[in-house]
Parts: sequence; C-alpha cells; structure tokens
Amino acid sequence: MKKALLLFFLLPGSLFSQTISGKVIDKSSREPIPTPQLSASNGQQLIGGIDGDFSFPVTTFPITVIVKALDYLPDTIVVNNTDFLTIELVSVNGTQTADLGPVVISASRRQQALEDVPISLEILKPELITSKGIVDLEQAVDQVPGAYAMDGQVSIRGGSGFSYGAGSRVLIMWNEAPMLSADAGDTKWNAIPLENIEQVEVIKGASSVLYGSGALNGIISIVEREPGTETFFSAKVQAGIYDNPKRSTLKWWSKNPTQYQADVSFAKQLGKGFSLTLGGAGFTTDGYRQGETEDRGRFNGTLYYRPKKIPKLRASLGWNAQYGKAGIFIIWKSDTNAYQPSGGADTSLAASTLTFNRGIRLNIDPSIKYFDKFGNKHQLKTRFYYTDNLNYSNPGQNAIGQVFYGDYQFQRGWQNNTLVLTTGASVNRGLVNSFLFGDHTSINTSAYAQGEKKWKKLDITAGVRFEYFKMDDLRSDSETYLGKDSLKLPVKPILRAGVHYEVAKYTHLRASFGQGVRYPSVAERFTATNVGSLLVFPNPELKPETGWAVELGIKQGVKIGGWKGFVDLAGFVNNYKNMTEFTFGNYIPDSIPPSFNPDSPGYIMKWLGFRAENAESAQISGMELSISGEGDIGNVKIQTLMGYTYMNPVTKNTDSVYLASFSDSSSTMLKYRFRHMAKFDMQATYKGISLGASMRMNSFMTNIDATFEDGVLGTEILPGIKRYREENNGMTYVFDVRIGYEYKKHYRIGFIVNNLLNAEYSSRPGDVQPPRTFLVQLQYKL
Repeated sequence: MKKALLLFFLLPGSLFSQTISGKVIDKSSREPIPTPQLSASNGQQLIGGIDGDFSFPVTTFPITVIVKALDYLPDTIVVNNTDFLTIELVSVNGTQTADLGPVVISASRRQQALEDVPISLEILKPELITSKGIVDLEQAVDQVPGAYAMDGQVSIRGGSGFSYGAGSRVLIMWNEAPMLSADAGDTKWNAIPLENIEQVEVIKGASSVLYGSGALNGIISIVEREPGTETFFSAKVQAGIYDNPKRSTLKWWSKNPTQYQADVSFAKQLGKGFSLTLGGAGFTTDGYRQGETEDRGRFNGTLYYRPKKIPKLRASLGWNAQYGKAGIFIIWKSDTNAYQPSGGADTSLAASTLTFNRGIRLNIDPSIKYFDKFGNKHQLKTRFYYTDNLNYSNPGQNAIGQVFYGDYQFQRGWQNNTLVLTTGASVNRGLVNSFLFGDHTSINTSAYAQGEKKWKKLDITAGVRFEYFKMDDLRSDSETYLGKDSLKLPVKPILRAGVHYEVAKYTHLRASFGQGVRYPSVAERFTATNVGSLLVFPNPELKPETGWAVELGIKQGVKIGGWKGFVDLAGFVNNYKNMTEFTFGNYIPDSIPPSFNPDSPGYIMKWLGFRAENAESAQISGMELSISGEGDIGNVKIQTLMGYTYMNPVTKNTDSVYLASFSDSSSTMLKYRFRHMAKFDMQATYKGISLGASMRMNSFMTNIDATFEDGVLGTEILPGIKRYREENNGMTYVFDVRIGYEYKKHYRIGFIVNNLLNAEYSSRPGDVQPPRTFLVQLQYKL
C-alpha cells in the first residue's frame, strides 16, 4: 500500500501509540479515489495516496475525520477504534446534498452545492420531464422560471428576441461540450437525448469565461446519467391526440392529429473497468398545423473505461445519432386560418411557404479524465458534431455543417479545496458546405483561468478568458483596442467575478458580474433566400455581440418536514452592445443604381427585405423570485418549481429610423419581449398516486417588427397579424394537469392534459401554439 503523505502534526511523534488506516472509494463504482484529503479533529491533515490509501497515528478515541475529494461530496465520520476503514464518497453528479440542495456542475465547471453558486441557476429533473410528457429539450426549458422558448430559440430574462432560427445567445452544453451547429449557430432541440439525462442546469446571465462564445445570455447544461452499482433500465411509450381548437376556423382536419413516442434507457457496469449507457427514442406526429408532420429516431450511449491498474484514469466514448424528416411551418395563411401555411400545404407549388426537410444529427464525444499523483485533475473533452439539412422543397437551401471541438482543463485544489484553480484551453473549428450560405470556415480558440477561494463563510470567484475568432478570410472578430485606438489585441478578454456569503446556516447572499460575447453565425452573415414574399439578404460585415450581467441575490433554505428547498430572490441588470436582429429595409448595393423599372437590376422591390444588423444597444433590468425543492411532508412527496420574473427590456438606440421599425414606436421596449413572466409546477405523490399541475403566464408582447403589422407597399407578410394582436393583447395563461400511478416501483401509467383550458396563444407573431392535447403514458423501470 502506498503511504499517505503526512502534512503536519500538532502532537510530538513520541505520543502516538495507535494508527488509523483505510481506503477511500467511489460508493457507486467501488473504485479507489486518488489523493483524498483528510482532516482530523485533533488538527492533523493529510493527503491520501493515488490508490485512495491513508494512515495516520492517534492518541485518543473517538476522533472525527472529514474526508474530501474533487468531484465528490465531503463526508464526516467518527472513528472509535483502529479497525481498517473503507470510506465511501458519493459522486456529485446529480446528487442531493445532505442538508438541502442538489449539486451542480456547470457554474464553475466543478461540483458545487447549489446554494454556494454565486449566480442564478435552476435545475430540471428528469422526473418532471417524463411526468409532463415532454418530447424535446425546448419544451423542457420552457418550464424554467425566467426562460422562454420561442419557435426554436430560447430567451433567458429577455436576453433574446426572435431571430428567425439563426444564432443563439444561450449556449447549449451536453456533458460540458457545446451543441451549437456550424451553419446557423443554433440548437437542434429534438436531437438532445432526454431519455439519458441526469439533470438540466440553467444558468442565467453572461457566462462566457468558462464556456466561451454563445454564453452571452446564459447556459443550458445537460448532464448525462452514468452507470451506478445497480443496473438501470427504463422503457416508455406515449400516445397523444390534439383536441379541436376553440376557434373553429383554426381546424383544418377531418380526423384529429396524433403523436406517438417511445424511448428506452439502459445503464450498467460491465466489469473489468467497463461501464455502459445506452438510449434510444422514436417520435412521430401528424402535427396540429397542416403539413407540419415529423418522424424521427435516435440511438445514443457512452462507453466508460477505468483501467484496474490505473484507477486515477477514466476514459469514455459517447455518441448520439438521429435521423428525421419534418415539415417546417413558417408563415400562417391568415389569422383566421393560423394552423394553415401561407400558399398552401402542397410544397410542389412555388407559392407554398411550407418546406419539407430531412435532417441528420451526429455527435461523437471521446474524453479522458486523469488525476495525477498530486491530486490535480486533467480533463480532455472532444466532440465531432455533424448536421446535414436537406430541403426537399428547395434544394437551394441544403446545408452541411461540421464542428470539431476540443477542451483541455486543469484543476487543482489547495488547503482542503478551500482554494481551487481551474485553467484550460479550447478550440472550435467550423466547416459549412451549403447552397444557401456558400462554403465557409471558422476558427474559435481560447484560453481561460478561474480561481475560487473560500474563507469560512465567504467564497470569492474571479476568472478571465481570452477569445480569438475568425471566419473565412474576413478580419478577425476578436480584435480589441485598449483605449482609443492606442493598442490593438488580437484576442477578446472576458471577465467574471462572484461573491457568495453564508449569512446563516441556510441563508446565502451572492453577487456576480460576468461578461459575454457571441460571434455571428454563418447563417446571419451569408443567408440569401426568400420565404414567400419575405426576402432575406446577407451581411458579411456583421459584428460580434458583447454584453455584461450584474446580479445581486439571496437564497434562503427552507425545510418543512422532509421537504427541502430554496426561496431565491434576485435583482439583475444585463447590458448588451451590437445586438443582432433581422431588420427590414432596402439593401440595394452601392454599386447598383436604384430604379423603378421592374426589368432593371436596381428595381427597388427586389431589394426590400430583412437583413441581420447590429441594430441595438440594450439594457434589461428586473427582479426574479423562484421557489424549488422536493421531499416528504408527512406521507406525501412534494416536488416544486415555480417563479415570477419582472423585466424592463429597453433599447438604448435613439435613432428615429430604427425606432420607427417598432410596432409601437412610442415605446422603447425591445421587440419580442415580455414585461412579466411566471412559471409554476407542483406534483404531489402519495402511495404511488401522483397529481401534478403547472401554469405558464406571460404579459403582452408590446413590440414586434412594424413591417409585420403594416405590410410592404400594401402587401401583408403576416395577413391579419395587426388585427390578431389587437384582439389578443392581454395576459396569456396556459394550464397543464397530470395524474399518474406507480405500481411496485417498476410500472407507471400516466395521463396528461396540456393546455387544459384550450387557450389560444402565440410564442411569436404568426406562431399559434397547440390546442388542448391529451397524452397517455406507460413506463417500466428496473
């Protein structure tokens, strides 16, 4: 056995008469944990060996020993004799701390108790996703307080508007690696394997220091389920049917449309250091909107390997492959026929705005983690991400994107992990081949460092990142001037700082400041297309977006019986510069003289349309109150997630021409935002019977693009949208209910009604959401 390194003694060596020895292991895998840190109540501290072994002398019993290790929850044991000790530590992946809160990973790229995180963070558990019948991650995120899903794009605290599917200010992470496509810089929500998740962590606010470009508005980090000591197996089938909408003119079907889903998940330790996670899912639907059918299937998993002779090493190979076909609904026929596409559902007709696509999504994720003899963690994560979009209706819009990603991270802890340093470097290479965008390449490299120091009840975090980004042969987007054109840096520096203070045992104050950056996507810079009468022009000169976020918050732990949770109150200010939005205008090139002759290249009607522009400087301030928790009150298990967000999203752009593009030019409220938003979900379970209810509320979307309401030279882009908004200008409430029964902990049946009151509501102009939907679930778990 390799002996532990003794750091110091408070008693002379001659007084020691007995020796405590033992081994620290992973409770789940039973593998040794390298270099654990032990602190004894008599003042001794030591670092165990690389095989988890330790020994130290004592003079009296009992003695209390605190055991810690990176990536594990600490444990405290009382030792009464010299018997050999086997100390089991629990990996913090998705676990619950002993006192109140769950453990999270994404805030500092290491495991922390939720209450110690110096920034707002919400957690979604897979139980909520399953019980609500959710079929893709976008629907799941829409349950989170402060977050809002808008036709494939997510906004956190009003940080994003609607950008027609191009670009994302929220970075999506699967196992700490980004999942944004190379072409549009967007998220393929339905390709995320929900069947294999441990939890979803949603960080609110600029978070680019540790994660890089794209985290301007926040992060959605998905943690994969890993194999434990017991085999895990789950299989679920789900069937649903759409009810008739309240407004009879919306109904286009003679037979109510349906949807079906099936998924399976498996995790097991295979022996000889190997373990495996597998998952698969299939989904098909007629769609509640005419022509918006979808069929998709995926297969995913991760193979883990920890060599017996090198327990400090862990390697893994993950993958996810999905194939799907779908009708894409973009513009409604009219407000009267909002579930029917403009131009009809026959995609062979040129007038139809409906498109039919085939999509392939594939990611392959090799990674390795290693603890050296000093207890330092080395981690390398890599990913190949491939997206292939084939448009059957318009082959000119086909696109293939490839992302090659790598991130090396070094992490070291000192003084019983009261001082932690995280450093690393990453590279993200994008390749795009497309008729729609052309062929393009991009390179994004970065280096980062973050330090965290704990003094009793006070935690301080500070970090910096240096980003370099270049697309094609264009000028680097990361060039930064210090002062007024005095010194130019080739990289963009990004800063982060945070403070957490434990006022009382369950009362936590926090303050944070973070900067963010988002570089333009290929789609934003180079898209040249049309959807019906709607033209979109390229803008290669588009600049990167930058911003910062400040937050002050308090988190109060609450315990009622066995129910444990938090009440969180936060005030925030987010400031953005060069925000990109698609702006309507005349984009005739300077080299072409304008003309009113329809046969002329400069005919002005040929150059009217939308283009991505750096239109806005903006500030979003507000406050948010959220409550989350779970546990037993008496014999009833209660699970809760709820919150209210108030936002004041205003433009700082005073240009009169720009303000005239607002549908309400008397207001400076940003387009496609809400002032008020609330989320509520609660589930109660008693003797296998569960009852749940949820509510989503948002206020009226004050501003949209004026062009949608006013039309273009008498032609309506969204026919009837102005009338529709005038008639639907109040608060929107959507209620869901569910009931389930679990038999012998293995079998579960569920019945779900989404949009219980059959409300008619829109996520963005022209995107009327589903009517009341009935779902039935059957699930088996081992």
